[in-house]
Amino acid sequence: MVFHSEYADVPAVELPIHEAVLGRAATYGDTVALIDGVTGASTTYTELDAFHRRIAAALTDAGVRKGDVLALHSPNTVAYPAVFYAATRAGASVTTVHPLATPEELATQLRDCAARWIVTVSPLLDAARRSAELVGGIEEIFVCDRAEGHRSILDLARSTAPEPEIAIDPVEDIAALPYSSGTTGLPKGVMLTHRSIATNLAQLEPVMPMGPGDRILAVLPFFHIYGLTALMNAPLRHGATVVVLPRFDLDQFLAAIEKYRVNGLYVAPPIVLALAKHPAVARYDLSSLDYVLSAAAPLDARLAAACSARLGLPPVRQAYGMTELSPGTHVVPLTAENPPPGAVGKLLPSTEMRVVALDDPDKDLDPGAEGEILLRGPQVMKGYLGRPEATAELIDDAGWVRTGDVGRVDADGWLFVVDRVKELIKYKGFQVAPADLEALLLTHERIADAAVIGVLDEDGNEVPKAYIVRQSGAGVLTAEDVMAFVAERVAPYKKVRRVEFVGGVPRAASGKILRRELRERELRDREARDRERKNT
Repeated sequence: MVFHSEYADVPAVELPIHEAVLGRAATYGDTVALIDGVTGASTTYTELDAFHRRIAAALTDAGVRKGDVLALHSPNTVAYPAVFYAATRAGASVTTVHPLATPEELATQLRDCAARWIVTVSPLLDAARRSAELVGGIEEIFVCDRAEGHRSILDLARSTAPEPEIAIDPVEDIAALPYSSGTTGLPKGVMLTHRSIATNLAQLEPVMPMGPGDRILAVLPFFHIYGLTALMNAPLRHGATVVVLPRFDLDQFLAAIEKYRVNGLYVAPPIVLALAKHPAVARYDLSSLDYVLSAAAPLDARLAAACSARLGLPPVRQAYGMTELSPGTHVVPLTAENPPPGAVGKLLPSTEMRVVALDDPDKDLDPGAEGEILLRGPQVMKGYLGRPEATAELIDDAGWVRTGDVGRVDADGWLFVVDRVKELIKYKGFQVAPADLEALLLTHERIADAAVIGVLDEDGNEVPKAYIVRQSGAGVLTAEDVMAFVAERVAPYKKVRRVEFVGGVPRAASGKILRRELRERELRDREARDRERKNT
């Protein structure tokens, strides 16, 4: 059966994303749009609107043209939204980049999307320069702060060049180009149109209301579609104030809530864990908080309950989606009084869902039965950049997106995600592709074969574990050697954190790694360890 949203459909928002978000800036005027949570510097809506228009003029004057790709390689800063909207106003697509990406990882992304421009910050400038050398074709590297030899966004914001008048087709033109591994494989450019992102904002309005007076803490990264939507686009569309932090540091995070009287938290499960258990929480006044919403990875119902009880708040909300869906499809509404524990939400407006049998994708399941979640709506991506076959594998001819997640829907329409078909590892909300790590491991001269799966650490976080087959006669290879080898070549969130040496990697006749067997092995080992602990 097809599940439908209980909310009325919303019309598609056919506006450029900068207009969909900042088109109301004049209404909010001197309301503070952004606060630097470290320095306290603030930017009003009037200033943000003016800044992004001036930067757009300067980018156009520098040579940015419609259809160009600009890489935004930066941690969260108050300049990030202005640069993003300036680039789209100049007609460019923005590919968002993890600030901890290695030069090689950044170069791979730049090459794949044919980026011509980079905006970064001075601490990341060496990585940006090296990646530009590796890929070639980069016209200019700008910085958000100051660095010798590079033009600053601060100066671009004072440009006197004429504001560009670019004809943008919201239906076809790409606003954002984040990278995602989808249900499997290596990262791919996700083509999100202006309409798909803007319409998703409208879909979120009934369940995530916010406006002037709300203060949202942006600690999750803007480069991630969750942060881009929930912490940047949505609050700035409605006149809320966004308190920006460059990274998660618990004391800094708690101090910002206290100092700026933050009332809304959009976080990932590791932060919920800290709020529930860390002793530092007791040292701060968090009474301004009205709600906590967690997304980006599954949240254990018991942990959610512990967090809400400690903070004296309503139940922690969850949300569900994926980059390819702009990203939201389900949210536990902020107004829901007693959502069932563990539910990730109800369907957003204009969104449809099917749950199909794992052994027969053509068989639709009824409420209560577990199967793969399929979704359809106006927020679906245009496709993967330059990968029509991968697009066709994810989206069928009728527009249904295979999420790769296993779930069930109860009689009241609440969705519960219970497992994943896909092989991706989600480490603290960030996607890690096993195939990516396996390919790297196989470049080691002392590794004959390798397989990677996600396992749970002591805190319940999923972490990459490598099963390694040593190369015969190649000398000593330790677990520490393997982890150090990977750590030197990938961003920190991709690091292998567990290693086990095996005689062989289980594979099908086709050569495909049988990860299910490795997961079963890990489960048996964990059960054995638990029994041993109980007996000692």
